[in-house]
Amino acid sequence: MLWEVDIYPRPDQPDRQAEFIRATAAELGLVDDLVVTAARGYLVQGESLDAGRIDRLARELLADPVVERTVVAAVGDPRLSEPPEPDRLLVHVLNKPGVMDPVAQSTVAAIADFGFEVDAVRTLRKYWIAPPPEDVLQAICSRILANDAIEQVLVGPLPFKRLESGGAYEFQPVSVPILDLDDAALMRLSREGQLYLQLEEMRTIQGHFRSLGREPSDIELETLAQTWSEHCSHKTLAGRIAYRDERSERHFENMLKETIFAATQQIRAELGADDWCVSVFKDNAGIVRFDDALNVAFKVETHNHPSALEPYGGANTGVGGVIRDTLGTGLGAKPICNTDVFCFAPPDTPTESLPPGVLHPRRVIQGVVAGVRDYGNRMGIPTVNGAIYFDPRYLGNPLVYCGNVGLIPRDKSHKQTRPGDYVVAVGGRTGRDGIHGATFSSAELTSQSEELSGGAVQIGNAITEKMLMDVLLQARDRGLYSSVTDCGAGGFSSAVGEMGADIGAEVWLDRVPLKYAGLSYTEIWISEAQERMVLSVPPDSWDELSRLCAAEGVEATIIGEFVPSGRLVLKYNEAVVGELDMEFLHDGRPPVVRRAEYKPEIEQPFDLAAVAKIDCGELLEKILGSLNVASKAWVIRQYDHEVQGGSVIKPLVGAHEDGPSDAAVIRPVLDSQRGVVVACGMNPRFGDFDTYHMAASAIDEAVRNCVAVGADPARIALLDNFCWGDCEQPGTLGSLVRAALACHDLAVAWRTPFISGKDSLNNEFHYTDAGGMKHTLAIPPSLLISALGQVDDVAGCVTMDMKAAGSRLYLVGTTHNELGGSHLGLVGGQQGGRVPRVDPTAAMQVFQAVHAAIHGGYVRACHDLSEGGLAVAAAEMAFAGDLGAELFLRQAVVDDAIRDLGPADAAAAVLFSESNTRFLVEVPEQSAEAFERAMSGVSCGWIGRVTSERSLRVYDAVLADDAAAKAAPLVDAPVAQLKEAWQRPLDW
Repeated sequence: MLWEVDIYPRPDQPDRQAEFIRATAAELGLVDDLVVTAARGYLVQGESLDAGRIDRLARELLADPVVERTVVAAVGDPRLSEPPEPDRLLVHVLNKPGVMDPVAQSTVAAIADFGFEVDAVRTLRKYWIAPPPEDVLQAICSRILANDAIEQVLVGPLPFKRLESGGAYEFQPVSVPILDLDDAALMRLSREGQLYLQLEEMRTIQGHFRSLGREPSDIELETLAQTWSEHCSHKTLAGRIAYRDERSERHFENMLKETIFAATQQIRAELGADDWCVSVFKDNAGIVRFDDALNVAFKVETHNHPSALEPYGGANTGVGGVIRDTLGTGLGAKPICNTDVFCFAPPDTPTESLPPGVLHPRRVIQGVVAGVRDYGNRMGIPTVNGAIYFDPRYLGNPLVYCGNVGLIPRDKSHKQTRPGDYVVAVGGRTGRDGIHGATFSSAELTSQSEELSGGAVQIGNAITEKMLMDVLLQARDRGLYSSVTDCGAGGFSSAVGEMGADIGAEVWLDRVPLKYAGLSYTEIWISEAQERMVLSVPPDSWDELSRLCAAEGVEATIIGEFVPSGRLVLKYNEAVVGELDMEFLHDGRPPVVRRAEYKPEIEQPFDLAAVAKIDCGELLEKILGSLNVASKAWVIRQYDHEVQGGSVIKPLVGAHEDGPSDAAVIRPVLDSQRGVVVACGMNPRFGDFDTYHMAASAIDEAVRNCVAVGADPARIALLDNFCWGDCEQPGTLGSLVRAALACHDLAVAWRTPFISGKDSLNNEFHYTDAGGMKHTLAIPPSLLISALGQVDDVAGCVTMDMKAAGSRLYLVGTTHNELGGSHLGLVGGQQGGRVPRVDPTAAMQVFQAVHAAIHGGYVRACHDLSEGGLAVAAAEMAFAGDLGAELFLRQAVVDDAIRDLGPADAAAAVLFSESNTRFLVEVPEQSAEAFERAMSGVSCGWIGRVTSERSLRVYDAVLADDAAAKAAPLVDAPVAQLKEAWQRPLDW
């Protein structure tokens, strides 16, 4: 019997889902006042369920009778199709077959706790709509109600009375004819088989199997495609590149090793016995020293392509995947906090301008945020740091960066797979979700990607991963396994293939636990179903591990053995369905020399005079209200940043806890005052001018954010995440190489080692418009730099909000006439200018001086200057502290280029320049002398005071009482007015 339970809000309760749909339809210009009623529901199938039992489940488990009402009946019963109001059209939304349904999965377990048996459960959503025109209804369904990548829309009553869960699989080995294919046929196979390999790679595979005298099996071809994918092997960044820029030519055998990796190796050699790196670029996450007992691991992943198709599921599993990265580092790190950074197209993008196959940015934003929120909150991991960037070029490819920091015992920081160990799968079951995820992530998106690659989108279940995490950490502490990794991109193919790379492995695919019947051996092998880890377990530990997992309700299954054969052998029902040499699998990919060129943009003048004619107060409000600067509280407040009790400095700080923090500070061991600092830096707009300076600025921003809260600049580790367009284009690849060179140079200069990283290339979207014209949307070069700092005592950390009237305000660092890519240019309509540079030597001197001042207790508040420059920093510090400030611009230390400007232009440059390595610091009057001694040798100017008047006043004057200048301030604005301008744009 198949029962349906429909759940509606009670008549005295608001219909929040209907309100959201109504508002979204109006925002998208589809219907101004859509009439709609919404419900959620369950389909519950079980032969033992009668009306009494299903009613009890509806009352006690599925619905909240205080605020909800239910309609319960067998599917097909007319009561389920009776509209709440006349003339309403019934629309159902259900997951497509094979799509993971975590709520249904949890419901099955909960029903079992009632002592009832069920065959299957599915969730659904139900809508009653006053019928609009057919084309409008179709747009509402596709753009608001459902996502075709994972969901189906059924108009009218449900057309079935039974849930099907897949038929039995009939085993039949499959070989793929490849030996006699010409180049065109090889590339057709690569494309249509979703292998996404290049011609030379397909030729190499063909040659290998010709030498073996046989055709490859489907699973062998898929294994090679997963392992050789850009996502898994990073073959572009780690490949041979012939690079040329305006100054020189250079040939890289392995670009990553010769830039970013080389910087870390040089730093570690220079540190010698003081080297605090533990494991870099060889595990799932980088590891550095924390204290005498513990190390700290950090990893940031990208999950861009899946999030473009299904924002909630893509972001949801991005968080789940990066958590498993730290869990799979060493012998397992305990996750202590999450980070996230998003890049979106503007949410007010007109609906009619969307290319085919592109979701509206507002829907993408809401889905991504909800996906990150739900996974982190449900696992009990605080989300403490992040950023959001907006640019129209992210329309076809939104970027989703997810990070996780973990704590690991020093003696558990390394792992080694051992011959004779069992291959053990732990955690969730395997389904069709995520098939071809790794190869799909390596391809460019098109308007057909949603239809062709919907199976590459995974849906996560945070509760399953929480159970997996808890049991894994117990098993780690008992020493029950010798190695662990997560089942991420490529599924078992990558996990087992990497763990057994130096040994060999035999895998018994028919023993893998499945979510439902019908999966082929190849689907089992490459599925990226979530919440799975692979362990290398000594046989004498298996019984204890098995009992532990069973006691915690976590499934653990032996699916193979690590065999010292140097080969990967895959079996199904004792038949060998695949056999590959490990050396060919991991080292057989042909080297391809790529050509990279970079030609910096010719610097165009920035018309300061035109901008300076605009009132500076008006400019400040426009910048505060621009999307990249505006408050992200709508997002931040959805995240739990308090769970685990270690959050010291949170994402929002100040008198009303709504000011933008520079960095997060976590105290991971609650009986210790030692802290971890997490920050980030990114500015894609600078990349339009020069990606070298973009990368250097991102590193500077990440480091100064750490320093601003109290981190020691001598103990900051970095992570890089490159998201780029089509790197087959020499110019695009050249811009990436140039950014990597900057990473090398800054890291070496500051001794800030890179410890981990990730790249996501081919972020381009192709479509054909109604007129047959072909178009490409490429993202701007986007480099995220994440920084991991440390503090000895979190009690000495400072926040950015002003604390007390009468304090002095100091501007630390030199202000340059660097307005290229600035927000002044954005709101003032200016495209030219000089992009901000970094002076590595002067910058480190500033970082050390600011750290010494904070460590000495001379600083009440500190805020880095980034988007919007001095004006924005002062406004944010003032309204965060619910205080006011007076600034005197002629006290700032500036370069000759600003001194040569006229008074109005110079004032605008000082106020809005986004030069690097600058801080606005609040210092108590009694500490001023000590602070100035700490600043000896670096650029520093006493530029104003904190006031109690709750206004921001800016004067083109010196601190001396210049009555004429003070009579006509450049800015005179109530702090409340500035705060309202800052909060308004994303106050959703």
